Amino acid sequence: MRRRERKREGPARGRRGGGPPPPPRRADGQGLTYQESGVDIAAGEKAVELIKEHVRSTFRAEVVGDIGGFGGLFSLGKLPYRDPVLVSSTDGVGTKSVIAAEVGRFDTIGLDVVAMSVDDIAAHGAEPLFFLDYISVGKLVPDHIDQIVKGVAQGCREAGCALLGGEMSEHPGVMAAGEFDLVGFAVGIVERANLLPHGVRAGDRIIGFASPGLRCNGYSLARSAFARAGRTLDKPAWRGARHSLGAELLRPSVIYAPTVAQLRRHSEVHALCHVTGGGIPGNLERVLPHSCDAVILRGKWEEPRIFEVIQQVGGVSDEEMEHVFNLGVGMLAVVAGEDAFRAIDTIRTGGHDAWLVGEVIDGHGRVVMDRGT
Repeated sequence: MRRRERKREGPARGRRGGGPPPPPRRADGQGLTYQESGVDIAAGEKAVELIKEHVRSTFRAEVVGDIGGFGGLFSLGKLPYRDPVLVSSTDGVGTKSVIAAEVGRFDTIGLDVVAMSVDDIAAHGAEPLFFLDYISVGKLVPDHIDQIVKGVAQGCREAGCALLGGEMSEHPGVMAAGEFDLVGFAVGIVERANLLPHGVRAGDRIIGFASPGLRCNGYSLARSAFARAGRTLDKPAWRGARHSLGAELLRPSVIYAPTVAQLRRHSEVHALCHVTGGGIPGNLERVLPHSCDAVILRGKWEEPRIFEVIQQVGGVSDEEMEHVFNLGVGMLAVVAGEDAFRAIDTIRTGGHDAWLVGEVIDGHGRVVMDRGT
């Protein structure tokens, strides 16, 4: 049964040196209320009512029941798998939430949290089945929750998974009013025989999927770079830009899972690599056998302008940029050499730009970033 929980208070913090403080006394002699402690139950109930239709818009045929239970129910028996393996992942939006809070825009970050988890499981060849979110706030504002969950629901529809559960949690005294964090949990399924990575070998080609922005990684470095340079979110992203720096940093993450599924139907895919924290080198090495290296050719794809700006204002080295940011490549596919251009066509048909960005060679499990110097 599908559910959306009401919020709960966060952990209490006691006085230094001996137990919690005594409860405050009310002037009218009445007992202390939850709302006076900083938790607004009425606001939580209003938020639940606002998000119900967003949630229902994601339901698949396998969802059992409706909103309101203690747990979300999903029927695996309806799925046509012989030897299924469940694949799960959890991730958050990191300090991108700080940008959203400062700009006061919450309608895109829900897409980000879905992308982070569903593309992790897609990298193993799995079909996303359902998703759960966790929103913690300093002070619950129903309209902000509505915007966040609307984005989560949009992401789930794009990924083809059900928004099966969630939680809103108000943390007075732990988080300040206006602060929030957003975390997601995804579960998918794949035939055991189709699990990735499998069969990576010298001669394979590496295809990059375009990412128009930072996705959810490297925001602490980006924020520090712009703060050092005195750049504010309301100013143009760069000289001549028609949009603000805040809008640029809030570009929603692309969801690759549906296109990845199409790619596997049309090409011989040996590995998929979701480029998140650690950049291209830190993630691509996770799918390489010890007998192979991967060579990535910088300059073979179009890097979004924002990365050049971050590097310039922060004085960040090339190596640091490569190990923190995706540099405009959000997913990598390692395919059989003869399938490289067919794979690019499939990815572009799915709505993403794509490029041949490297190859697999004999080696020792390393990633070489060739800058062409």
